[in-house]
Amino acid sequence: MRLRGGAAACAAVLGMALVLTGCEDMGDLPLDGSASGSAPGSGTGRAVSPLDNPDGTEPGLAAITSDADRAEARALIEKVATKGRGPRTGYDRDEFGYAWMDSAPGGIPYARNGCDTRNDLLRRDGAELRFRSGSDCVVMSMRLDDPYTGRTIEWTKARAIEVQIDHVMPLSYDWQMGASRWTEGERQAIANDPLNLMPVDGPTNSSKGDSGPASWLPPNKRIRCSYAVRFAQVSLKYELPVTAPDKQMMLRQCGG
Repeated sequence: MRLRGGAAACAAVLGMALVLTGCEDMGDLPLDGSASGSAPGSGTGRAVSPLDNPDGTEPGLAAITSDADRAEARALIEKVATKGRGPRTGYDRDEFGYAWMDSAPGGIPYARNGCDTRNDLLRRDGAELRFRSGSDCVVMSMRLDDPYTGRTIEWTKARAIEVQIDHVMPLSYDWQMGASRWTEGERQAIANDPLNLMPVDGPTNSSKGDSGPASWLPPNKRIRCSYAVRFAQVSLKYELPVTAPDKQMMLRQCGG
């Protein structure tokens, strides 16, 4: 199958499934509705630079700091095509499959491994993982070094909403940039591809919605070039253009 891309939004589970117009996943149903406390952190931890992680199977989003790496980042972003954003008509999160399916098409890392996409991502990026009794899939608690804020989040499933899974290139955005014409399998691929997925601070992710980089960037300025690179990697893999203002902003984050 020729992989291409998708559109923005994720399912929020809060007693009933609510489809959001953003790209955030609100995770599993919280038991008490509260957010856990968090301690300041570097937001790096085990994180790997996106330049060294082209398939998204390594954790996090480490900062790109050297002149050589920033030049490599700009060269990659320059390859991204541009066009105007199309209408959102017909978009629905379900067009990209249910969240978080384990049956994405072949070739997508972690697909069909017996564990849903959300837990795959928590396992990828979390540290000090604790699993549900009898399971090596369902994460019950972990420590997350959140790249978007630079904070360390001590997360438990009882407060699931505190960590959301961001679609870096939002699904609604994908829809407007061409995914509306894709096959069901192609849309399921981009929705579950770890290259396009990042566990992050929930409230910060909620503020993103289906914005491109010209309208929204992570508060943690150190990883903005890395975020731009990851956005470009998804765009190039799935042959999805971005808007001209988004590309300009992406280049700017890497010194362009």
